Amino acid sequence: MVRQRARALADAPFKPQSKKLPDSLKDIDYDQYRAVRFRPDRALWRGEGLPFQVQFFHRGFIFRDVVEIYEVSEGQARPIVYSPNLFDFGKIPPPPADENLGFAGFRIHATINRADYHDEMSVFLGASYFRAVAKGQTYGLSARGLSLKTGNPEGEEFPAFRAFWIEKPPKYGDSIVIHALLDSESAAAAYRFTIRPGETTIYDVEMALYPRVDIDQVGIGTLTSMFLFDTNDRVGVDDFRTAVHDSDGLAIRNGRGEEIWRPLSNPRDLQISVFGDVNPRGFGLLQRERDFHDYEDIEARFETRPSAWVEPIGNSGEGAIHLIEIPTKEEVHDNIVAFWRPKNPMRAKSEVIFTYRLHWGAGKAGTPPLAAFTRTRIGAGPDNTRLFILDLAGEKLKDIDTGIRAEVTTNNGELRNIVTQPNPVTGGWRLSFQLDPKKASIAELRAQLLQGDDPISEVWLYRWTQ
Repeated sequence: MVRQRARALADAPFKPQSKKLPDSLKDIDYDQYRAVRFRPDRALWRGEGLPFQVQFFHRGFIFRDVVEIYEVSEGQARPIVYSPNLFDFGKIPPPPADENLGFAGFRIHATINRADYHDEMSVFLGASYFRAVAKGQTYGLSARGLSLKTGNPEGEEFPAFRAFWIEKPPKYGDSIVIHALLDSESAAAAYRFTIRPGETTIYDVEMALYPRVDIDQVGIGTLTSMFLFDTNDRVGVDDFRTAVHDSDGLAIRNGRGEEIWRPLSNPRDLQISVFGDVNPRGFGLLQRERDFHDYEDIEARFETRPSAWVEPIGNSGEGAIHLIEIPTKEEVHDNIVAFWRPKNPMRAKSEVIFTYRLHWGAGKAGTPPLAAFTRTRIGAGPDNTRLFILDLAGEKLKDIDTGIRAEVTTNNGELRNIVTQPNPVTGGWRLSFQLDPKKASIAELRAQLLQGDDPISEVWLYRWTQ
């Protein structure tokens, strides 16, 4: 039924939704919006002994679109009826009792940390954004149902979820199913999300896309995160914290089985990196630094933010993983985007199916026994060079004390003093080198540890800029 609705939308001209709100809600700021709270005792399935409960978000602030929400039980869908009585408005005057303003989105609570308490573990709110946490984690990066024209200088198109159907879970089930309808100027789409919370929270995503027009700037499995600074990028930083980010790198497992790690940066100018591939096995934005002392932030607790790993199911064909890094001066702005873009354009009035598994947790799924780059440090070197210090860790490095060599390359400038040595403090290894950029303002760097001709680490990629 959801696919039929999406197909019907795509066959008709796009109609933007009304964003009209009462005066008391249309101009509220972020703090005022946060003060409008759903009453927990009115949660869907409250008191029914089910492993999940659902609470709803009011419209207001930047979340003005109306989202239809239905409960599906025994094969029948019934609308969740809006009422101001479902919310505590704090100091904001509530709307009239007979005014049906609708909802902006919802959040799912589950017994993810304790069997006797439902913690918030998933949110669908704003355009096609959604996010989740695993056991013991706090919210960080977000995913999107679809991104269009991301990084286009003429502007991005933001598709939005228009309706959700939430299936009532069985009493002893471990998953919840959400169906969603998406609409945008260029396309409509239907989704089925099967969500399993736990040590790693899994989203199985089935997506049917129906373009209104030919589209070639599409993003599938889109992830959005924040990177302000770290030890590889502290130019102009005056901050008590060691690092500030929701993710510190892009990981890729390409179609050849090669493992790639690309540390993130907060550039002075917009940066777009494209990693061409055929049938990639996975990609994601990861938060590898997991110790409080990596950040020293008692409030934000960046070390508890999840990583997100996109695992395609089936063949994706030819295309590229795109990484977009946007300059920002504030940590409140998401400035990192990663997604898969197929090579071939999608034709109007066609149906295109994508299926992938989204892992929210401490790292990427199915990690092979290669050493990982755990930290990238960059600073001033002698004679106007830049000094790179790369730390590695992993089972592959244990019991190896000789025979390790580094393969380091650059497309600009000159490399000097490439050194590999064991790190007695961490039990891992350290790779260091100097880059003399000469007259270059940008350099693409690549590094990997090998034993003989056999790789013992993933591939480290980095774009250095002046």
